[in-house]
Amino acid sequence: MSTVFRLPATHALAVRNFRRYLLGQLVSNIGTWMQRATQDLLVLHTTGNSGSAVGIVTALQFLPQTLLGLTGGVLADRYPKRRTLLLTQTAMAAQSLLLGLLTVTGAVNLLAVYALAVALGTATAVDGPARNAYICELVSRERTASAVSLNAAQFNVARSVGPALAGLAVAAFGTGPVFLLNAASYLAVLYGLITIRTDAPNAPARPRAGPTRARDALRHIATTPELLLPISLIAFVGTFGLNFQVTTSLVAVTVFHTGAATFGCLSAAYALGSLLGAIYWANHPRPPTARRLTSTTIGFGALEVALGLMPSYGSFLALLFLTGCAAVTVTTTANALIQLHADPHVRGRVLSVYFLVLLGGTPVGAPLVGLVSDTLGARSGLILGGFLSLVTALVLCVSFASRSRRRLRITEPTPVTSSPFASAQPKGERQPDL
Repeated sequence: MSTVFRLPATHALAVRNFRRYLLGQLVSNIGTWMQRATQDLLVLHTTGNSGSAVGIVTALQFLPQTLLGLTGGVLADRYPKRRTLLLTQTAMAAQSLLLGLLTVTGAVNLLAVYALAVALGTATAVDGPARNAYICELVSRERTASAVSLNAAQFNVARSVGPALAGLAVAAFGTGPVFLLNAASYLAVLYGLITIRTDAPNAPARPRAGPTRARDALRHIATTPELLLPISLIAFVGTFGLNFQVTTSLVAVTVFHTGAATFGCLSAAYALGSLLGAIYWANHPRPPTARRLTSTTIGFGALEVALGLMPSYGSFLALLFLTGCAAVTVTTTANALIQLHADPHVRGRVLSVYFLVLLGGTPVGAPLVGLVSDTLGARSGLILGGFLSLVTALVLCVSFASRSRRRLRITEPTPVTSSPFASAQPKGERQPDL
């Protein structure tokens, strides 16, 4: 890395292997978000604008992650992560290539889109835990928090840029070439994985021999407060607080009576806030702590409640930017804490549990928040999600603080002076057996 940038010693971009990995992920993720947007357009065109068909294909794509998420963690810990990623990324590239060829030749139909959505979701379920756990094999411990934040930043860049590029590409070339372009984008991440040096000083040894079971990770989480706190917190925040795809659209349409373009501005504001928040924490010199996680979650909950009370579109837009920054702070801090405190031999499985509670609660929380919004008004969905996130953070903060105090009292050695014989015993002599 050029010394012009003068990166601090804890910055992950100073590591060559991580730079290659991050750049490949960025290019590939932009292509993936382009495909997601284009896939919805293809389904609408194929079915005559059927919203239910779009919902089905989305559910089929995410269903394997819910069903196979823990299995993906087991595989990430059982086999070398780099080899696993080469296989999963190749499988996802093949899925995009096949979908593109079917579309370009006019042979695509709804059943084929459904089947390929399941195939993509299955590969993603195995890819996700390995991809995130692999970060710790590319950087040293003091650079892990920076690497996690930069990974979140590239994700938000891709989420912002991908759909916009998809709209331009579909207008210019049609849907088929976009799928082919996404297939080509996987070459970037595959090249990065192939050229990564495998003799990095912090790369772990081969996976430990013996059975690799999901329950070992659950036991490790239950007995490690530094893991139990972020996973418990994210389970509630992910289920109730991070439903902006539902709440923001409802507020935009039913409260401010705006159209699709204005709703796009709201989505961009949230994504921009998330991006800048991720970049800020990537350059933060101090490692993440449980106190930072709980305090930022309290702040996030308060911002979301305030967001539901904003009187005008302009104030809603400005506060949504800050809420996006707070949301990414919560998720990246929780992710970094898990990466730092998980045993390396179960890190993939622990991360699979984290992503399961982060994403798996959405099918429960999103309909509930939507029902509350329909019954009490669109603003109530934001207020409910923020309030539950805030209260959960307060309760867990108090609970884990009291548990830590109890552990300290139990492990504290009893002072010698507490014995009635201590004052009569010469210093350095052993007390008589009683």
